[in-house]
Amino acid sequence: MVADLIERFTYLGIFLVLFVAGLGVPIPEEVPILAAGVLASQDVIKWWLGLAVCLVGVLAGDTALYWVGHHWGEHIMDWRLTRLVLTLERERMLTEAFHRHGVKIVFTARFVAGFRPAVFLTAGIVEIPFWKFLLVDGFAAIVGVPLSFGVAYLFSDQLPAIMHGVHRFERILALAAMVLLAAIIGYAAYRKSRRPV
Repeated sequence: MVADLIERFTYLGIFLVLFVAGLGVPIPEEVPILAAGVLASQDVIKWWLGLAVCLVGVLAGDTALYWVGHHWGEHIMDWRLTRLVLTLERERMLTEAFHRHGVKIVFTARFVAGFRPAVFLTAGIVEIPFWKFLLVDGFAAIVGVPLSFGVAYLFSDQLPAIMHGVHRFERILALAAMVLLAAIIGYAAYRKSRRPV
């Protein structure tokens, strides 16, 4: 479906897929960016226009999520389903973390698939200034998007092998993150059990 949309509408298709992916639909953002790079390498689209559309599509989705959080965030937080996952205490801790490290969290989220939507929505909810959000997210996009686009443009014939390596690295990274999280939880439980009652 993604490939069909991009093939049929080219620039508009690339933009729409990136915009929808930015809103949290489970489509890896990298897929349309890589597709645009491959299309540019085959002279189907102009490289500079394809890259610009990718950047605008990415930032448009991120900005929409920020504004949803900014305008309707409190209503989302009142949903029973939200409260089952995000208690008032957790919300308070997240809000404090965002006020202390918001810019770093936004920058990091740009490079972590699956983490972006929640972070950008939360950035709006905790009211990080929009100019600051856009500046940090824009800087991160200017680093990440041309890199993915450029790899696909320059190495389109070797892209399957490159993507296999990327997915393998992502699995290793996810495993390492789970092991680290388990170690932190285990250590916290150990410290709590050692406290005098």
